[in-house]
Amino acid sequence: MENKNILFTGGGTAGHVIVNLALIPMFQREGWQVDYIGSKDGIERELISQLEGVTYHPISTGKLRRYISKENVKDPFKVLKGTFQAWRILGKKKPAVIFSKGGFVSVPVILASKLRGVPAVIHESDYTPGLANKIAIPFAKKVLATFEETMDYLPEKKREYVGAVVRKELFAGNRERGLEFLGFNDQKPVLLVMGGSGGSVKVNEALRNGLERLLEQFQIVHICGKGKVDSTYQQMGYVQFEYVHDALNDVFAATDYVLSRAGANAIFEFLSLQIPMLLVPLGLDASRGDQIVNAKSFAKKRYARVIEDEQLTTETLVSELNQLKEMSPIMIDKMKEYNSESARDKAIEIIKQTSK
Repeated sequence: MENKNILFTGGGTAGHVIVNLALIPMFQREGWQVDYIGSKDGIERELISQLEGVTYHPISTGKLRRYISKENVKDPFKVLKGTFQAWRILGKKKPAVIFSKGGFVSVPVILASKLRGVPAVIHESDYTPGLANKIAIPFAKKVLATFEETMDYLPEKKREYVGAVVRKELFAGNRERGLEFLGFNDQKPVLLVMGGSGGSVKVNEALRNGLERLLEQFQIVHICGKGKVDSTYQQMGYVQFEYVHDALNDVFAATDYVLSRAGANAIFEFLSLQIPMLLVPLGLDASRGDQIVNAKSFAKKRYARVIEDEQLTTETLVSELNQLKEMSPIMIDKMKEYNSESARDKAIEIIKQTSK
């Protein structure tokens, strides 16, 4: 009898869950039993709990830091504990294959998969592999890449270029419903501002300081991040949310331009939806620089304009958004050449072929 059990993992940020959210319903539709291993209190638990028919298994996990901290002493023991917990879960659920989206919670799962002899497929969204995936890649059977350029950083026998796996429901949005949800009209274009799943204080401040000028040109929907809504800014044509869940596809359908950080999953969603974007990648002071190379790749392909984090001010923001409006027809023409549906289908096929 064919084993149709699959286990997903990944977390720490929304970016390490989004691809899983795109793939899980596709496997469920084909009769696969889906389990998920994540951290006890990470964002992945909140996002996965919204799905029906998925059993969530929390495990212990350390955090992979690039700086000195006393917590670094404890983390190897947390990873060992998490590996043992994942090993027990795999023994009980007996998945045919594991799909990992990365993030520090995935490391113990991939280690346990090797111990149990369960084949694992890793997905790398960024231009260069993240630290968790670098650790996990030697123990995986396949590594899927979103950027073509990423292939140069992956083992030749394991690497597969698939492109961006995008949630199917994002294409089902309706512009009229989106405008109604936001309280907007068709008189001015809609600018969507997103600072990543944690929100960006710097992006939020630059935007709010320039609201008066920007509202002359745009209606603005601002997804600020948890705890970052500021009720002192209440103006016609400007709405704020911590997050948008159910109505997100309609909000995207109503969006004409986007200002965003440069996390790979988000920018590939905007690319697939053909929304011209202005990107402000996280700087080296707050990241390993993955968003910088993501953004440079998109700018080179003329999918986006870029402001470096240290250059972001209200003045540069207003100026670059004007440039974005002028360049948007060219950007949209370039974006039309990209096909995200084939990426999802290819990823699913590779996962199935890898299962034991």
